[in-house]
Amino acid sequence: MTDEKMRLGVCYYPEHWPEERWAIDAARMAEIGLSRVRIGEFAWSRIEPEPGRYDWSWLDRALRTLADAGLGIIFGTPTATPPKWLVDQMPDMIAVDASGKPRKFGSRRHYCFSHRPYRDECARITQAVADRYGKNPAVVAWQTDNEYGCHNTTLSYSDAARDAFRDWLAAKYGDVSALNTAWGNVFWSMEYRSFGEIELPNLTVTEPNPAHVLDFRRFASDEVVSFNKLQANILRAASPGRDIVHNFMGFYNEFDHHDVSADLDVASWDSYPLGFLEMSWMSEAEKIRYARQGHPDISAFHHDLYRGCKDRWWVMEQQPGPVNWAPHNPAPLPGMVRFWTLEALSHGAELVSFFRWRQAAFAQEQMHSGLLRPDASEDGALFEAEQVAGEITALDCAGAAPKRVALIYSYEAQWLFEAQPQGQSFVNLELMFSYYTALRRLGLDVDIVSPDALFDGYAMIVAPSLPIVRPELAVKFAALTCPLLLGPRSGSKTENFAFPDELPPGPLQELLPVKVMRVESLREGIEVTSGDGRITRWLEHIDSEGEPEIAPVLFKSSNRRYLGGWADAALLRQILGRMADEAGLTTCDLPQDIRIRSHGGLRFAFNHGPDTLSLGKILPGTRDYLLGGDDLPPAGVAAWRE
Repeated sequence: MTDEKMRLGVCYYPEHWPEERWAIDAARMAEIGLSRVRIGEFAWSRIEPEPGRYDWSWLDRALRTLADAGLGIIFGTPTATPPKWLVDQMPDMIAVDASGKPRKFGSRRHYCFSHRPYRDECARITQAVADRYGKNPAVVAWQTDNEYGCHNTTLSYSDAARDAFRDWLAAKYGDVSALNTAWGNVFWSMEYRSFGEIELPNLTVTEPNPAHVLDFRRFASDEVVSFNKLQANILRAASPGRDIVHNFMGFYNEFDHHDVSADLDVASWDSYPLGFLEMSWMSEAEKIRYARQGHPDISAFHHDLYRGCKDRWWVMEQQPGPVNWAPHNPAPLPGMVRFWTLEALSHGAELVSFFRWRQAAFAQEQMHSGLLRPDASEDGALFEAEQVAGEITALDCAGAAPKRVALIYSYEAQWLFEAQPQGQSFVNLELMFSYYTALRRLGLDVDIVSPDALFDGYAMIVAPSLPIVRPELAVKFAALTCPLLLGPRSGSKTENFAFPDELPPGPLQELLPVKVMRVESLREGIEVTSGDGRITRWLEHIDSEGEPEIAPVLFKSSNRRYLGGWADAALLRQILGRMADEAGLTTCDLPQDIRIRSHGGLRFAFNHGPDTLSLGKILPGTRDYLLGGDDLPPAGVAAWRE
């Protein structure tokens, strides 16, 4: 789907409702401006109620009913919920948690990515649905599985995972002596005589070897990649011309989303701004201030993250009201469903799909709201969806987002710091998010990209932390002429989780004349004044032939900077603002509640806060508004042509 106008859709489960409701629901979906509907991702037990016996009749009728209303169908493969009869056939297919306990049947995602016979079953059911519906004109896209890794199911400590890990290690190292050297297994007498002796890194007396852990995390990510590729290949062959997509999650790092996206046509994610805020590390004050709107940067962060995984991206599930899974589940402020939809548009989304059409009357998600209530009466989000459908039709924002700032994010870095944080407050995702927020408070458009991305065309490059810098990345950095910032712990480890011979920042010393001599992790209450702000959490003692640009942690050489500490918001603003000036980028000082974004020749402004604010005071100048006006109320959106 590459239409210039963003489409709206909804997630629908015909198997949950009387068949006489289907046509009524489909007609109402089309009437309010929806054109896509996702079905099927949890329907394995209805598609195949007994081993080898398929029941397509109800699904045939459901597809026909939806298609008759003009709705394009996104069909989910049902592999996230294998039926009970399959678990009984192969009880060892289930994942095992880090404490050695099996993840039993009775919910969802009860499988281990490494179990090869289960993969065979996934291939079989995927082939079956693709053969049945792959050339059906109503099917416009396929979703593989559902939310890989949800409920902490990427990492499995099963026998199947152990055996697959041993094979992965043998393929990587070739000889076990090479593995012993790479992991430093001479330490604590951990040397292995064969790959068959290697266990998974759980249930050890104290912390396991971090090199062992990092390789296990790489392996587990590769298992998700190959699991997804298996389905994608089947769908692409049996259903040519349809988009293949997977719905990723928020604040989830257990596998590399860039690698999985390589086998997709579209990256998508499931956006729950209020639930993610409740589950986040944000302060109590922030959780209260944004309880009904969502933090100003949570949704945007993920929009930019998944747009960096694939040029085309969707929101597959958009929160329509209170959810059922957070510690507290407030209702969105009136107008927020419209707001979140327009926010996705401003970041280049091709589709926003609301979850779900009708609130379930039974089972685990019955407290999760939808566009309809359980009795089929219309909830408030439906009318907001209808309103925003009309607004999108009237907006002309075709074209790509501008390239301004590239923010580099490495999943491998996340795994490395989880394996050896050297201080409980050094949380890589928080570090990344703090840089993102600082850039957004400056009014800058941000692309979140992989270390493997091309950096051509960006005005400045920011890497909050890259502990492993491979030679090809160092070469790309050396070729840059735009401002580059490398954050703490960059270049601090080799690929095998050892110190570089030349000390940190390792290969980056070819770009910057700095050497890290000692590091400190700082408890709350210990801080170091630096420039306009402070260093907290992490401090590096740096030896350099030059004077620091901002003492004691920021060093500059040509267009490159190294920041050897965890900078607070004020210091980040000082550093990033200075870089933006050097890059020729226009910045502003946005209030905490306001964010702006450019896309397709339009400029958008969003008010996440509780008070009405004047855009004229925040962004001086005159403008002809296509949406909203100078006074931006809570949940308010304004748009104008740049």
